[in-house]
Amino acid sequence: MSSYPKEKLNKVVRGSNRATYDKDKINSILDAGFIGYVSYVYEGTAISIPMAYSRIGDKIYLHGSLKNRMLLAALEADQMSMTVMHLDALVLARSGLHHSVNYRSATIFGSLEVVDERDRKVEILESIINYMVPDRWDSLRPISEKEIKSTLVIEMTITSASAKIRDVGVKDEKEDYKTDVWAGLVPITQVVGQPIRDEMLPDHVETPVHILNYVNRSLRKPR
Repeated sequence: MSSYPKEKLNKVVRGSNRATYDKDKINSILDAGFIGYVSYVYEGTAISIPMAYSRIGDKIYLHGSLKNRMLLAALEADQMSMTVMHLDALVLARSGLHHSVNYRSATIFGSLEVVDERDRKVEILESIINYMVPDRWDSLRPISEKEIKSTLVIEMTITSASAKIRDVGVKDEKEDYKTDVWAGLVPITQVVGQPIRDEMLPDHVETPVHILNYVNRSLRKPR
């Protein structure tokens, strides 16, 4: 089992009993979605923006325009952090102060590099699209050279990370268990619906198998 060292930057202080530094567990949280909240500083102001990403090994990849303020500011600082969080349930206690949520969250930190090599950029853009919907890239029209040249791709090498996970029930004061106030969990899942055709799509174009597979898998096990 491999873990990130517990250091000042990634150490979970509040709720440390829910913390984990295990790389496999952190990667499983990252792989359960494809949107992360990227934090950076722009002209002295802290900003957090949701971004699509992909993970390959210990690398996180993001993309945007060549003038993307967030990516340029992050590159100037040569470091970045990103948080991914999945909400699993509302925890409704007998006391208002003991209400909580069940969740899985991971915060990662790392150094940055620009990906300049043409074929590598295309490979990463493919990974970002397929991270959203597996096998999607091969069904698309080929990316143009203009699009490749106008896209900024950055690679974040994860150097430190930690996760917090709450997956237990209600925790009330001992005396409150004698009350008649309802308490329990309300599960929350992200549900994938049936595909909706674009209104400009020709009638003869059928829904691709990879999309149907994605929907069917998601309906069996929501992400």
